[in-house]
Amino acid sequence: MEQVKVLVAETSPFVMRVLIALEEKGVKYEYQLEDLPHNKSELLLQMNPVYKKVPVLIHNGKPICESLIILQYIEETWGSEKHLPYDRALARFWADFVDRKFLDSGIRVVKSKDEAQEQAKRDMLENLQFLEGALKDMSAGGSLPFFGGKEFGFLDIAFIPYASRFRAFENIGNFKIPFETEYPLLDAWVRRCMERESVKKFLPSSDQILQKALQIRKRSVVD
Repeated sequence: MEQVKVLVAETSPFVMRVLIALEEKGVKYEYQLEDLPHNKSELLLQMNPVYKKVPVLIHNGKPICESLIILQYIEETWGSEKHLPYDRALARFWADFVDRKFLDSGIRVVKSKDEAQEQAKRDMLENLQFLEGALKDMSAGGSLPFFGGKEFGFLDIAFIPYASRFRAFENIGNFKIPFETEYPLLDAWVRRCMERESVKKFLPSSDQILQKALQIRKRSVVD
């Protein structure tokens, strides 16, 4: 029998995407909750000695680290990949964009103030505009429901965990993300994703994320 275990931490978007992917593929697994950052288990240190971070997928005793790499592994192992190589490469490009650019702007909204925070908000809105355009291109102008076209796929799973963070960004940044007027495709996409059982099962509430973000800001910003 296959043995699948995931080392996780609460509220991590990187963990959420892995668990959502496993649920979508119907893979049976168990998980171990890590007490981060100061009380890392021996198993975590053994399975990810380089970064010592979660998530880690352990499949039949062999570890796979880094969430986007894990998503690719899940698809290759338990999926039925139907997309062309170009489509797969495009989805992976935008997933990397989400982690490098969108997440960076979100972190700066939470941790900075004054002009640095204003720039972070401008960057976030620009990044969302790029993602709105990507969704338009990848969903046949919005006629298909997901970044993956008809199917809830790689990029959808990679991006949707950030949806529970939008309220925290708005609250801390004291601004409104104009989804309905500027990003209507993303707005509709989020609503569709939120209807999926796998997403509802793992996404924390916006209130939970806001409280965590406020704690991070308190530690990061010195008046």
